[in-house]
Amino acid sequence: MRKKLVFISLFMICVFLAACDDSESAEGTDGSGNEDGSGESIVLGTGGTSGTYYPIGGALKPIFEESDNVGNVTVESTGASVANIQNMQDGLNQMTIIMSDVAFDALEGTGQFEDNQADVQAMAGMYQNVVQVVAMADSGIETIADLEGKRVGVGKVGSGVEQSAQKVLEALDLTYDDLSKVTHTGYADSVQEMKNGTLDAAFFTSGVPNSNITDLMQQNDIVFVEIKDDVAGTLMDSYPFYKAFTIPAGDEAMYNLDQEVNTVGIQNMITVSPELSEDLVYDLTKRYYAYLGSDEVSISALNQLPREDIAKDLVAPLHPGAEKFYEENGMLE
Repeated sequence: MRKKLVFISLFMICVFLAACDDSESAEGTDGSGNEDGSGESIVLGTGGTSGTYYPIGGALKPIFEESDNVGNVTVESTGASVANIQNMQDGLNQMTIIMSDVAFDALEGTGQFEDNQADVQAMAGMYQNVVQVVAMADSGIETIADLEGKRVGVGKVGSGVEQSAQKVLEALDLTYDDLSKVTHTGYADSVQEMKNGTLDAAFFTSGVPNSNITDLMQQNDIVFVEIKDDVAGTLMDSYPFYKAFTIPAGDEAMYNLDQEVNTVGIQNMITVSPELSEDLVYDLTKRYYAYLGSDEVSISALNQLPREDIAKDLVAPLHPGAEKFYEENGMLE
């Protein structure tokens, strides 16, 4: 009889311990599969620390981390658009900021994505990156054609800046071989080389104003090289993401130029991994839209596109979560 009672007691203890283990396991996970119940971890790929993408990432980090579906957002400095898409393909980034021209190439399998198409899905459109070609006043450069035989900074390898530089040169049947020197430098390094007299000109494909150009203008005479007429026409006819853009004269927020500058611009986008759930991306889109309508926006570039237009004219398809939000709010009509 005593042996039987001991056996029953041991059996009940095992049942109790198993129940406790199951309970602790349930409490230790959530719908995202994270053991700490904190939600999805997101790496947001941006660009160089001297550009606009990186501070935008820093501004959006706390907005997205307010979501119950998000545990934390890591803002990562990268080589920008091309690198961001490649990182997304490799599962290193779950969210990126990229230029539409690079997204177009990735979707079509052209340019640096030849034979390597990528599934790019948009969450929201953003401000235009304006192709700004700046030359030292004593370089003799007045038109894009004058870049031939000159020393030119074309942006970091794999960046959206380099992509736009190559397309502008191609519009004139020029290649890197037609330049006397090509440097793959970021904005800050390009400016420093121009100050040192080792570069004649550089491409800056960014929002207006670009703080690095403003810095260069303070103690140096420079000229903005226009992209207009046949060159602009060729670009816009060949690629759907280019649009005409004019940097106005006399606008203190845009370099306070003596004469307006005609050029072209390319829209930026926030993209998200197709692997992210519909509910998560819906919530992120909702929070981004609300943020744009608040007084908390600290980066002027984010105010350059009305928030009612962030779902319009995108070269990439919308993620289902973003599409659901825009449909519910009548923004796709």
